[in-house]
Amino acid sequence: MTAVPSAQTNDLAPEARPGARPEAPLTLDTAPPRTLDFRALFALWANLGVSLIGFTSAATVLGEQGHELGFTAAVTAIVAGTAIGTAMLAVAALVGARTGAPAMAVLRGLFGTRLSYVPTVLNIVQCVGWGVYELTVVAWGAQTVAGTAGWRWLFVLLAGVLTTVLTIWPLGAIAVLRKYVAVAVGVAMVYFTVQFARQGFPDPGAGNWDGFLGATDAVIAVSVSFVPLAADYTRHARSSAKAFWATFSGYTVAQVWCYVLGVVALLQSGGDPNRIFDSFTGVAAGWAFLLVLVLRETDQSFANVYSTAMSVHNLWPRVDRRVLTAGIGVLVTVLALRIKEFTDSYYGFLGLIGSVFVPLFAVLAADYFLGAGRRGWNLGQDAPARWVMLLPWAVGFAVYQLLAPSRIGGWWTGIWEGLRRALHFEPRAWTSASLFSFLVAALVTLAVTALERPKADRAG
Repeated sequence: MTAVPSAQTNDLAPEARPGARPEAPLTLDTAPPRTLDFRALFALWANLGVSLIGFTSAATVLGEQGHELGFTAAVTAIVAGTAIGTAMLAVAALVGARTGAPAMAVLRGLFGTRLSYVPTVLNIVQCVGWGVYELTVVAWGAQTVAGTAGWRWLFVLLAGVLTTVLTIWPLGAIAVLRKYVAVAVGVAMVYFTVQFARQGFPDPGAGNWDGFLGATDAVIAVSVSFVPLAADYTRHARSSAKAFWATFSGYTVAQVWCYVLGVVALLQSGGDPNRIFDSFTGVAAGWAFLLVLVLRETDQSFANVYSTAMSVHNLWPRVDRRVLTAGIGVLVTVLALRIKEFTDSYYGFLGLIGSVFVPLFAVLAADYFLGAGRRGWNLGQDAPARWVMLLPWAVGFAVYQLLAPSRIGGWWTGIWEGLRRALHFEPRAWTSASLFSFLVAALVTLAVTALERPKADRAG
């Protein structure tokens, strides 16, 4: 039997061999070294919270041209969405620190080993998609800095190689992020903040709050996209409390800063997301500081490639992690070379991510803290299937789509709009898809666990 080393609480770091720098295990059944302190985890999540995608995603907050949110409303949506999404992220990080298991292996306790393959496959698709998109954005940013529309293939290839190298030594990569990259990124962000503030910006949607909850949901979706990755890193945390607070504080500060800066840059560029980086290169020496942000964007692709490998480990626990990350790095790079445009499908992709992983996290948190997790989850290869736990996840997903169907195709939207008509239901301005799906999934989970408890007591 292949087992995942786990403990409900493990706040002590094991002793490392003298002179040796511990690295992430090569197989799933090896205990992870507990080497990441608060500063390392804060730097990791702060770096992941700042991204070129975060700048361009400001368009999901402002809304369509001619119907923009007011600046005050947009900033409020950013702060609220980030706080809610990052609270979920931090709890997922805490669970990873307590169990010592990667994110998808944690789901063995929730669904059983075999059923955990369902969210595992979905997470692999998500991570590969994000990895390809990240390399595409890196190339776009590099072209902007270089002032050329060519050489895209070279920029994608270089970013893909760097991404893959980082995944071979993931804990070493996090150490570099803490010591050097976080400082450079902080300097660049401060510089752009000062420059943009000096220039000022228009506020075409001044006073408009229509679409506030939709903007909040879009921000939540970005934060929640990291929920199924969090434990892959915090399983190496020295304490569960530090894992929670470092994740929450690091990601919250960085994403709020990044999004607000993105909103300002978008307003300065006339509201066109395709010209948003012109605002960055338009300030004195802006190209140099933008280059810093472009280079560090590879930590986003690193996180996605590495977490893809961790997800695959849940399916094939004994495959060498280095082989997995190398192969996935090549796959993502090849796909990024062939797929050049993501703009039309990106917003729908965000909505679909939120609708899948917000209710999944609700089920996980409710069962871990208030249900079967209180008695201890079985994270081994022999964890029995818990089919009933698919019900609250499915209900939460349906609620999300009913309130805010993902824009992945007219046929998909038509299904949920038809269901609305059949139910004589129309979403209101206060019906947040993220919050309602989370609440419904959590309540159904608690009902299910209440039914399961007598069976567990009799078995005991």
